[in-house]
Amino acid sequence: MLIKNFFGHLTTVMQHRNLVMIHCFKAGIIKRGLLHDLSKFSPAEFLCGVKYYQGMRSPNEREREVRGYSKAWLHHKGRNRHHFEYWSDYSMVTKSHMPIEMPNEYLFEMFCDRVAASKIYKKEKYNDSCPLEYFMQGKNTRFIHPKTERKLEFLLKMLAEKGEDATFAYIRRQRK
Repeated sequence: MLIKNFFGHLTTVMQHRNLVMIHCFKAGIIKRGLLHDLSKFSPAEFLCGVKYYQGMRSPNEREREVRGYSKAWLHHKGRNRHHFEYWSDYSMVTKSHMPIEMPNEYLFEMFCDRVAASKIYKKEKYNDSCPLEYFMQGKNTRFIHPKTERKLEFLLKMLAEKGEDATFAYIRRQRK
């Protein structure tokens, strides 16, 4: 079982990373594609991924069910700026935790990441509406800066309505 989980998780991580890389290249964010998710190969994330691997969803979901939280996710989100969860801090003004607007470079990488994850987990059931549908499921519970949320939702709607080519072309124009 451990060998099967090891190779299953490694295959999933590599497929996802390669797909994000391709999407980032199409979006014109080459560096973000090359650096995407390298922390998934660290022992803190990879070993949890192997232990909780199931194949049809993120191992972090299973780890949360077992532990009540995901050590791998806590490690991952603290090192990868393409996750909106990275972008929060304590406000000296409000004296509370608050979301921070993401720079576009990381927002665009997050878009590429979400599209790739939907493709990997949905497999042949994937269509360009899947990332938007997943995003909308958690809309009311997300701790994300309102501008970041609006921008991401705009991109996901564009993908659903106009497809990848148009959306990646739009992102390339926004970078200039």
